[in-house]
Amino acid sequence: MDMNRRQFFKVCALGLGGSSLAALGVAPPAAFADQVRHFKLARSIETRNTCPYCSVGCGLIMYSQGDGAKNVAQNIIHIEGDADHPVNRGTLCPKGAGLLDFVHSPNRLKYPQVREAGSSEWKRIEWDEALDRIAKLMKDDRDANFVAQNAAGQTVNRWLTTGFLAASASSNEAGYITHKVVRSLGMLGFDNQARV
Repeated sequence: MDMNRRQFFKVCALGLGGSSLAALGVAPPAAFADQVRHFKLARSIETRNTCPYCSVGCGLIMYSQGDGAKNVAQNIIHIEGDADHPVNRGTLCPKGAGLLDFVHSPNRLKYPQVREAGSSEWKRIEWDEALDRIAKLMKDDRDANFVAQNAAGQTVNRWLTTGFLAASASSNEAGYITHKVVRSLGMLGFDNQARV
């Protein structure tokens, strides 16, 4: 493009004048879309939690919709890492990033079930019934298989036929109490979900 000195100054003056007018507020108004798109987390309830997968204990922020009214079911719509959490500082591994699919999976077990001996079907039971059943079966097994002394006559107080698998997303206090309860029952098989 051929431009002499006079044309160059004209173009520069027009550009400087136009940018000065825009900076002073003489610019055309901003164009708006036909519909305003609302932020999806605007009216959601924010809940902090811990990732259930491994023992790292990454912090999560779960967003749910639905107020706390009586017949309103809350629905989790978004899960992200907690930027204020000291462990993960807002980052999540691929399993943690896919937690929303885990929560909404149709295969997710939400209620206790039992399959009676000889049956081929799982039957849904209530939580109280499930806890009572677990306590009864544990007591029966401990009474039948508890070893108070070994062959040399030394007191060992152990229960070798049952083990315990603890959750990895528990606090230190819950882990301490779990360990004390399991060891006081005499169980030697005690492990954590994070190692499985």
